[in-house]
Amino acid sequence: MRRDFVPLHRSTQRKIRTMIRDEAAFGSFLDNVRRFVRENAIPREAEVEERDEVPDDLVQTMREAGFFGWSIPEEYGGAGLTTEELVLAALELSQCSVAFRARVGTNTGIGAEGIVVDGTAAQKERYLPRLASGEWTSCLGVTEPDAGSEASNVKTIARRDGDVYVLDGEKRYITNAPIADLFTITARTEPGTKGAKGVSAFIIERGAAGLTTGKPYRKMGQAGSPVGSIFLDGCRVPAENLLGGQPGVGFRTVMKALNKQRIHLAALSTGPAIRMLELAIDHARTRVQSGAPICEHQLVQALIADCQTEIFAARSMILETARRRDRGEDVTLEASMCKYFATEMCGRVADRCVQIFGGAGYVADYAPIERWYRDVRLFRLYEGTSQIHQINIARRTLNAGA
Repeated sequence: MRRDFVPLHRSTQRKIRTMIRDEAAFGSFLDNVRRFVRENAIPREAEVEERDEVPDDLVQTMREAGFFGWSIPEEYGGAGLTTEELVLAALELSQCSVAFRARVGTNTGIGAEGIVVDGTAAQKERYLPRLASGEWTSCLGVTEPDAGSEASNVKTIARRDGDVYVLDGEKRYITNAPIADLFTITARTEPGTKGAKGVSAFIIERGAAGLTTGKPYRKMGQAGSPVGSIFLDGCRVPAENLLGGQPGVGFRTVMKALNKQRIHLAALSTGPAIRMLELAIDHARTRVQSGAPICEHQLVQALIADCQTEIFAARSMILETARRRDRGEDVTLEASMCKYFATEMCGRVADRCVQIFGGAGYVADYAPIERWYRDVRLFRLYEGTSQIHQINIARRTLNAGA
């Protein structure tokens, strides 16, 4: 049965969008997110796992509450959150099953951000209101069979044919691809080019001739968050759907989006760590061994201390980087460090929390910690693997000192 959740009235939404810097108004906004997480999402996490989807009524609740439009500008129906406000909201939403934040995440992140930063006026007017309202779900298609962490190694081809582009290629491991209504796709428009040069981005609507999506993959974790392939077989896209109206700059657009969204993802990796530690502490207070709750044993306390310290470090890094970005500073290095540290931190917290649960932590019938352990493993892989970020961080550090 659906728990009651009070959606934001439109007048309240307008107040939040225009007074978002007001501490009280933003505090009310975050309270609404927390209420959804605790009263609506958490009680139905097992249902999401069993059904492998977020139920329609909960998706509708998130639409009514404006969750899909957090980072989309106000003039297009979104909340227009700053980077700092976005990560604070993400820290709250990500404390429930990963599927909930993934359901809205492409609209508040990589699936819409390219249009926000580089879309033409007509593209923004056509697509952003639908994404902000949650009417349409978006996704970003960059990864290919031979283009993963090195995303500039794009082999999907787009050739001009009059007033359309014809695309051929395949994209893999794309979050929300099986259910998306709108696709941002990278393709090479200049034959013979390599790397980022000659890569363009296209906005494609579902139903376009030549575009199909595969069935959702069977995955290690993150049930309820569909991931799949996109197939482009002579897909005809109007030239007006070339993102930004300019060929050859698509990779640059994607990187603009990723620099912000890596901060966002770092926050989305820290919320689960907070939730897992909460679960572990609750267990440690009630589980008795050797005549005392295990939270009184020093080695268990050490595990808790390490988790709490790393969560604090990640949150501090993320907020500082978000504030710098909002001041207009270049945070390419810092965003990479946030993504690297927070996702690795989350994995370490998951491991320690399973250890605190002991054998019970391995049994799905007993506690949700085993699901979290599987779910968070993906964080270290997408939007650049940890190893790619290590390389990027080192290169930028060395170049700065050259």
